[in-house]
Amino acid sequence: MVKHQPLQVYEKQVFVSFVTGIYGCRWKRYQRSQDDSSRWECTWFFLLCSSFFLLLFWTYFWLVAQNDFNEFNWSVYNLSGEWRDETIPILASTTVGFSYITFLMILALFHISLGQQLNLYWVHKIGVLATLLTTISGVVSVDDIWGDEWDILFISLQATAPFLHLGALATVTAVSWLIAGYVIRRERTTFQVIVLLIYIIILLALYLAPLMFTCPCIMDRHGLRPRPDIIGRRGAPMLAPENTMVSFNRALQHGASSLQADVTISVDGVPFLMRDHTLRRTTDVRKIFPSRQFEDSSFFNWTEIRSLNAGQWFLENDPYWTADTLTARDRSRIANQTVCSLVEMLRLAARANSSALLSIRKPPPEHPRYRNWFMDTLWAVQKAGISSKRVTWTPDTDRGRVRGLQQTAHEKLSMEEIKQRGITSLTLHYSKASHKDIQEYLANNVSVTVYPVNVPWLYSILWCSGVPSVSSDAPQVLRKVPYPIWLMSQNAYNFIWMSSDLVSLAVVVGIFSFQKWRMSGMQNCNPEQIMLSAVTRTSSRDVNIMKEKLIFSELNNGLSSTEELSLFPENGYVRYSHGGHNR
Repeated sequence: MVKHQPLQVYEKQVFVSFVTGIYGCRWKRYQRSQDDSSRWECTWFFLLCSSFFLLLFWTYFWLVAQNDFNEFNWSVYNLSGEWRDETIPILASTTVGFSYITFLMILALFHISLGQQLNLYWVHKIGVLATLLTTISGVVSVDDIWGDEWDILFISLQATAPFLHLGALATVTAVSWLIAGYVIRRERTTFQVIVLLIYIIILLALYLAPLMFTCPCIMDRHGLRPRPDIIGRRGAPMLAPENTMVSFNRALQHGASSLQADVTISVDGVPFLMRDHTLRRTTDVRKIFPSRQFEDSSFFNWTEIRSLNAGQWFLENDPYWTADTLTARDRSRIANQTVCSLVEMLRLAARANSSALLSIRKPPPEHPRYRNWFMDTLWAVQKAGISSKRVTWTPDTDRGRVRGLQQTAHEKLSMEEIKQRGITSLTLHYSKASHKDIQEYLANNVSVTVYPVNVPWLYSILWCSGVPSVSSDAPQVLRKVPYPIWLMSQNAYNFIWMSSDLVSLAVVVGIFSFQKWRMSGMQNCNPEQIMLSAVTRTSSRDVNIMKEKLIFSELNNGLSSTEELSLFPENGYVRYSHGGHNR
């Protein structure tokens, strides 16, 4: 019996060289291997996968948290005392990190599909570890500064779950090619069985996931309620300085039906509009009253407050990146804005035939107007000449003393508490207003206003939920949403769901069947036949000579010294003689 082994003839593999070169800096063929990856490299692949999924979660969070970017910057300002748009570096670093990790993940999957040994380059290992640690620190920081914002992830699923389901289903179905190749082409091991079982469980979970979805916009279009009214929250603060006359005018111009403002009482009893406890962020108090810049705004008198500029900060800081879109006339008007009084805002609402929602901040106990704040507010309403039926305020206190005005509660209450306190209106944060709660409130004739609503997807699901009104920092954005972003009947979605599951199942079964057929065909092939047939594919003389150089060894008796070996490449036969006899 003859054992022979051909010398290898290398063909150019540009794609494989590209994949292994970038992933592991192995550009030459002799540097690569098709052996099993070491446990060390498998550990790094696990870290790469962990970084990818964590960054995917992190990226999705910031995409849906766009609704509250202003709230995030305001939270950071309250901690640092300096106003900066902290979302820009976060979004930039997230984009770079996610793109880098996704690229490495794709290269790793190509390694697995091509049967190449994983060998991550040390520079990439540092990059993966740095990205993972940075993302983890970012998650911890957000949880500390902005922990309540995690609720938006669950709320966003009401709008994105059907589409995320289809994307996840397509991804897991495509991964079946790698799973099938790993499970079928090798001898059975316990780890392979575990991988297969995990894959099947994930696939089945995805097939049944829509049973857990709660999507308000999966409904009959005939049951869609009227478009929610838009309340200009502090006016239109993305287009003009918040709580100024220019801002409120802009909100009305962009279709706001009501105006919402934050009310503070001055030391001499004049209600004025200010969100912060101090005047540092939105006025030039540092320049006019530098020694009092950290003092509570309610301890300034109206003359002092009126002397401050309340518009220049908007042009200098450009908090929403909209200052460049302003005309010269608009910039001039904004630069000359002063702090707005409650009377001025209510007069504007009365002229526009709109209503007002007031969030009143009670003065501290040591304030001269601590016991008379509601009388000061009533005086301003009466002086403005607006109908009391058009004015709603919060907090929901002194209900017995404040008559004729609408009051709304800012907290989520049970129906028993609502009936006991005689409340007819609620103003809730969107994270506190579930679809089920909204339906219960509306069924009991309790009006619900949800805040803040600044992006179309959130406005759409609240519209589908039947919310009568929303409070928004971006009325100019919601104005461009004449209909929910998507709306489909339950039957239509069931058809899409069932069809996608059946298609996925058929593709997965087909891939596993094809991989099994492919691997069984390779196992039935004789390696010698493959080798010898490959010899005849090229006519190059040098290549033919290399392929015909075989290493012979006799396994049973061996060749004696009298044996002769003859090669006849001209006729394609190999012959040797023993004792003068030809074989």
